Amino acid sequence: MTDTRLVALLKICISLGLCLIVLGIYLHNFNETVEAMGVSGIILSALCVALGMVLSLPTKMYLTFLLVKREADKQSNSSH
Repeated sequence: MTDTRLVALLKICISLGLCLIVLGIYLHNFNETVEAMGVSGIILSALCVALGMVLSLPTKMYLTFLLVKREADKQSNSSH
């Protein structure tokens, strides 16, 4: 897999994770159906937030590492 495809895939994962976090917050704060569900509704909204964090946070760290490594490679190639 090329770096360009990997970066695109990671950006998609970050976007999906952020959407899940926003969905979980919406379900928890503004959706009356989830409130009527009781504990199951709380678990559903918490699951959305948790999955969103799992998707977004590690990919942000890896994407940052990848971009820093790419920049270091460019600088080392330009100095030679």
